[in-house]
Amino acid sequence: VQQLGMPLSHEEYQQFFSLLGAAHLASKACRLRMLYGCKNPLIQGLDKYENHGVIPEGPVCSELPGTPPFADVCTFAFYRCLRKRYFIKV
Repeated sequence: VQQLGMPLSHEEYQQFFSLLGAAHLASKACRLRMLYGCKNPLIQGLDKYENHGVIPEGPVCSELPGTPPFADVCTFAFYRCLRKRYFIKV
């Protein structure tokens, strides 16, 4: 069992994105994020689900080599949306 605020495991990500129906629904979630921001209850629900029930505070590192730490989960999520890299883990 993972700790609260930790990113999902590989297997949990597969289940998470199967619920979103792959990239086209992840893209729709990104459009909602762009329109309403990270404070939207639906977006916060997805962010919490993706991080075992807690939206982590503070800087976030990604699995992408050479990418500097992001200021917070919201900034990281916007980066993933803009780059259409929905499946990158923290």
